[in-house]
Amino acid sequence: MRCASIPAWRGPLPSLLIPLELPRWAWERAEARQALRARDMAAVFRFVQQYTGASQARIATAVDMTQARVNEILNGRRQVTRLDVYERIADGLKVPDDARHLFGLAPSREPGRGGAAFDLAAFPEVVRVYPAQASAADEIQQQVRAASELDVLAVRGLGLIGLNDSLLRACLPREHGGRGTRVRVLLLDPASPAVVQRAAEIGESPRCLSDGVRLAEGRLRDLADEGCDVRVYRYGMLPTWRIIRADTTMFVGAFDSGWEGHESAMYKIMETPLGPLFRGFRRMLDAIAEGADRTV
Repeated sequence: MRCASIPAWRGPLPSLLIPLELPRWAWERAEARQALRARDMAAVFRFVQQYTGASQARIATAVDMTQARVNEILNGRRQVTRLDVYERIADGLKVPDDARHLFGLAPSREPGRGGAAFDLAAFPEVVRVYPAQASAADEIQQQVRAASELDVLAVRGLGLIGLNDSLLRACLPREHGGRGTRVRVLLLDPASPAVVQRAAEIGESPRCLSDGVRLAEGRLRDLADEGCDVRVYRYGMLPTWRIIRADTTMFVGAFDSGWEGHESAMYKIMETPLGPLFRGFRRMLDAIAEGADRTV
């Protein structure tokens, strides 16, 4: 007896069968990370609804539950306590590995995308790790385009300021296509003794390093003359941190002997209510600017 063949599905998939996947940046938000860390499934499901508009039925399909079970969780009538259910929810919602750590789960079996193998659960403010600045360039551009304030702590700043000119365009007045972003740039004083030490660390002449600082400063002065809200400071200490702050998000790398800041791993740090990293780096930026000489 021959079985009848099942016709292939034609036309668009029903919405219930379309995989649920939030943008990566959504899982980096403080409320999402707090819900994951607390294993608060009701808050996680509400967060998914907020960013995808998904119905309870669609969430249920994604996490292999009944709609009634999802409803009970959302309304606080049922708690999730089993590790295998957490795993199923994380898999169904395609939670990225750095957020799975907060859940108390191992990384997914899918190949990782960028960044170092790093237990971010111990540093809840660190939401992503990039192997170098080039890997973070697109993310930096996106954050800066939407920011109202931008801080840059660098040595000469040409690499950061270059970045396809995106950091510079952000501070242009709105009538010239920018956002009117307030920009503060801290550069190494080209006349400071630290220039000689830093140049030796990277195998460059002090004159070349100083000329690079002056070139960046000149470009920023031109922007200020065009109406941009740009402030430039010269600091004199040996550079340690390379920082870009776009409102409540920071990208932090390190300077050390033998490599430039853009070659360092870069950490994306987001402000959280109790986290010390963002506040500490912000306090350091303010202190360096207070003790520096403003040139623009």
